[in-house]
Amino acid sequence: MEGRADADVQFIDLARIEVQGGRGGDGIVTFRREKHVPAGGPSGGDGGQGADVVLQADSNLQTLLDFRYRRCFRGDDGSRGGPNKCTGASARPTLIRVPCGTEVWDADSGALIGDLLEPDEQLLVAAGGRGGLGNAHYLSNRNRAPLKYSEGREGETRLLRLELKLLAEVGLIGLPNAGKSTLISVLSSARPRIADYPFTTLVPNLGVVRRPSGDGTVFADIPGLIAGASRGAGLGHDFLRHIERTRVLVQVIDATAADPLADAEVLQHELGAYNPALLKRPRLLVLNKIDSVEQPALPALARALRKRFGQDPRQVSAVTGTGLEALKHSIWQLLGI
Repeated sequence: MEGRADADVQFIDLARIEVQGGRGGDGIVTFRREKHVPAGGPSGGDGGQGADVVLQADSNLQTLLDFRYRRCFRGDDGSRGGPNKCTGASARPTLIRVPCGTEVWDADSGALIGDLLEPDEQLLVAAGGRGGLGNAHYLSNRNRAPLKYSEGREGETRLLRLELKLLAEVGLIGLPNAGKSTLISVLSSARPRIADYPFTTLVPNLGVVRRPSGDGTVFADIPGLIAGASRGAGLGHDFLRHIERTRVLVQVIDATAADPLADAEVLQHELGAYNPALLKRPRLLVLNKIDSVEQPALPALARALRKRFGQDPRQVSAVTGTGLEALKHSIWQLLGI
């Protein structure tokens, strides 16, 4: 099983499973025998269809954890045919529930099969086998009493790779200890684990921030990136996929870091290395922890960031609340709210 786990919350965002559609039921050989029908003929019915295996998006699920304990899913078999040309019962589809935002890939070919975004959206991943034919199908002028029938076919078998990408409109990204967890905790009702050491955040944190209209916007605190994250270094590589669905990216820079400008450069580089399209997405540059920076270092740092990235960084303090309302206003503008 692929994925990452935290001691408190088992957040699994990658999984491999095997799915197999149910086998179709066999046809049968029978003959109609009634007192007043001396030549009733063949009456063997067809077998029923095997169960399809279907993935269904469930808004109540947030992780692929269930697939750590069960990796093989098989649909039920169809029933065999009956006498009097009765078709056997087809098996009901086998539903596998996954979180909204799950991408489904064929593990063998690497092809994307589907993307489950909306609640209750379904995706057929393994078709059930067709039922076999009863001997009634083989009646002909040359063979009035056929003893032939066919067996049901096996269902489709597939090895799948599931990738969960969180559905959040706003993604907070930054190096370890940039203050993203504190920021999302004061902007929303999220309660992430916060401590003064690198990689406090081991799983993405989601929080709902209220808009001026009263509706909620989902923010995601993505675990800290480091240089080389796009090539697999640190924790960031495991979670970069979660920013691909966001509409706005908020790059959080620690104003008290040894070289905030270099930190901003790292974020810029890793985004582009992972997916160049991310650099075209609406982004905000945020200088956090300004309450701990003395004048005139802060204005000089803001000017350097503006010169390098072409935008004025929003200056905030997640601890004191300074600048947070202005930050939210800027985010609402980028979202068109």
